[in-house]
This record gives sequence, structure tokens and C-alpha cells, in this order.
Amino acid sequence: MPRGFYIKTMGCQMNAYDSDFLAQSLINFGFVPVNSPEHADVILINTCVVRAKPEQKAYSFLGRVSAIKAANPRRFLGIVGCLAQLKGAQLLKRFPQLDLVMGPRELYRFPDILERIDHPSGKVVATGLNFGPPGHAESQGYFHGKVSGYISIMEGCNNFCSYCIVPYVRGREMSKSPDEIVAEATNLLSEGVKEITLLGQNVNSYAWQGQGTRRWGFPDLLHELSGLSGLLRLRFVTSHPKDLSDDLISCFGTIENLCPHIHLPFQAGANRILGQMRRGYTREDYMTLIQKLRTVMPDIAITSDVMVGFPGETDDDFDQTLDMIHRLRFDSLFSFNYSDRKGTIAEKMGGKIDAMTKASRLNTLQTIQQGITVEKNKELEGKDVEILVEGGSKREGQLSGRTGTHKIVNFVGNPNMIGTLLKVKIKRSFFNSLWGKPI
Repeated sequence: MPRGFYIKTMGCQMNAYDSDFLAQSLINFGFVPVNSPEHADVILINTCVVRAKPEQKAYSFLGRVSAIKAANPRRFLGIVGCLAQLKGAQLLKRFPQLDLVMGPRELYRFPDILERIDHPSGKVVATGLNFGPPGHAESQGYFHGKVSGYISIMEGCNNFCSYCIVPYVRGREMSKSPDEIVAEATNLLSEGVKEITLLGQNVNSYAWQGQGTRRWGFPDLLHELSGLSGLLRLRFVTSHPKDLSDDLISCFGTIENLCPHIHLPFQAGANRILGQMRRGYTREDYMTLIQKLRTVMPDIAITSDVMVGFPGETDDDFDQTLDMIHRLRFDSLFSFNYSDRKGTIAEKMGGKIDAMTKASRLNTLQTIQQGITVEKNKELEGKDVEILVEGGSKREGQLSGRTGTHKIVNFVGNPNMIGTLLKVKIKRSFFNSLWGKPI
């Protein structure tokens, strides 16, 4: 019987990309995926620490799978990702059943670990920060049947926002070569993928200069990839406002298969708070960027991240955040309470906001944004939109796809439509999705 593996992925799209690398590496060594850790010979947890909540979820899951490992010590148990990077060898004391602790910059070594998995030579802790994204293991057939795929084009962040742990666990910025990215995209497309999302902590700062004289920026990479045969849609996340150039903005008007959607975190609406966050822009700068984007692409969907309860945030500061939400009318927001991340500048700041105030502010903000999202979705009723059909919906007998603006559309259709661009008329709208009918 082939041995099984189970990977629990927590966090962002970068973690999902890393889990794909881990899964392909395991398949190349003869392992097969299974649906539960109880049936796995190799159990991996890919973790996030950007806020306190996912860290606590990781600990909870580690406790559960440690008990599974204890019942059969021959199992291999590993933790990878940002929590592994942050805590390192400390995790072995808290969870002695662990065999592997590996940060995201060390994942390229994972195939070497697999070569020794049947001849263990002690526990492995690998938390170096000198390497880039792991690349792609390219297990033939892995992406068959998948409509969308990710490519990490860079690793790390140089910004050191005062609240953010990412530069400490993902390291400094390091970009992949364009040739490597194009090769990875070509492999995805050869397996039937139709939509590719480019990933990075800050894709706007992508930079590469090889042996020749040409220097590549992110707009250059978008133009290069957009011409690949079979690529129906191209997306990217995440962008930092301070690095959003006019050249990149212009891409939305010149690259036909670049989706009209950008995720552009603004985090706070008060200049005083933005300064203390070390974000590198003002509220006025941010609103100017939104105006430029909507001039180039009037129907572009803009989503964002926003934080409430940053140390020292006053009622007036919070009102300025709400004012930006009213003014800019985001399609959706990922909103959350500030939480201390050990080792960051903000952790040591005074003026911490109590939990009750943070909860109240977050509820107010989310209620306002929910109303805006419902209104914007309502405006689509009766309109014809183009979707990329991704697969089955949560409801049996239905299919689901996304508009170029990243909105989910459910409909009744034929499974042969999966992987195609389809015109649908929007009949009904909801907060999280739309209902349509093929034209």
C-alpha cells in the first residue's frame, strides 16, 4: 500500500503555494494524499502568525496531531511556515512529537528531508532566511482538473511596518528570475490551468536583473506572462500602496487578460496612525491612487485590508477610517482587530486599546462595509458578466465561477463548462455571491 500524507494549510495564498510544493514533493517520492491526519504517514502543518488567532489555531491543531503521532511513533510530523520560523526549536519543547520545524525560506530542502525519512537522524530545525521561494517540484498531473494556480514571484518584505511580523518570518525581499516564473507558468498551462495568480508579500517591488543589461520590474513581468498561450486570466496579490507605480496602474488598461481587480491594503484612515504604522503614504496619497486606478479602469474592483484598535487610535482616528470607507466604496474589506506580534515595534507602544472598544469599532466598520458590498453587488443585477467557471458549487447540481472582478457567481450548468469563459446574466445578488443564468 502506498503511504499517505496530509497537509493542513493555514493562512494566505503564499502558504497555499508552499503547500502545493510540499504535496508535489511528497507525490514524487511515492506518497499519496489522504483526507485526514489519522490515515496519514506524513502529517504537515503549514502555519501563519500574521495575527494571534491563526497562531492559536495552529497550536490547537498541533496538539491534536501530536496525539495521533504518539499512537504511532513511526508517523512523521512536521510544522512549516511562519510559526515554525518564529518559534524554531522552542516548538520541540512544547510538542516533543515533532520531527521537523522548517521556515518558509528553507522549504527548498524538503525533498532532501524526504530522502532520509526512513532513516531518521534526529529532529530537524531549519529556520534560515537566506533563500527565496522554493520553486516548483513539478509532479506531472498535479494540476490536472484545476482551473486556477498560484506562482510565487518573490519572497519576503523590506517595509517593516510597525505592527507586522512578516519581515521577521519571511525575510528580506528576494525575487525569482523571469525565466523561472515563465517556466512555472508554462507548466501550469500545460496541465490545463486557465488562470494564474502571482504572489508576493509586495509584488509591486518585484525586481530582477540577470546577466544582461535588462532590468525587470513588475509591469514587465505582467506583459511577458500575459502573452502565454492558453492563459485566460492573470491576477496578482498583494500590492503595497507606496510602491504602486503609474506603469503598473496603466497595465489595467493595456493588458487584456489582466483581471480588473486589485487588493490594495490601506490599514487606517488617519495620517497620524499611518505614520505610526510606518506605512509610507498618507490618506491623500491612497485616495489619489484609487482615483488613478478608476480613471484607467472605471469598473475595477478594489478590495483592501483595514485594522482597528492600533495603539493610540482615538475616536477621531477611527472616524477618519470610516470616512475613507464611505468615500472609496470598496467592493469588500478584510477587517480585523490589532493584536500584538512579539518583536514588532508596535508591541512596545503605549496606548493599547481595550478589547471591548476594539470589538465595538470592528462591528461598526463591518456593518458599514457590508451595506456597501450589498449595494455594489445589487448594481450587477440584470447585467451580463463574463465568468471563468471553476467547478462545482457548494450546492449539488450547481456550478461556480468568478467574474474578472473576483465576485463568485453560482449557476446551473453543464460540467463541460468548467475551465471556460462563460457569459451569464446576474439574476440575484447576495453579500458573498451572485446568482446568474448562462446566456
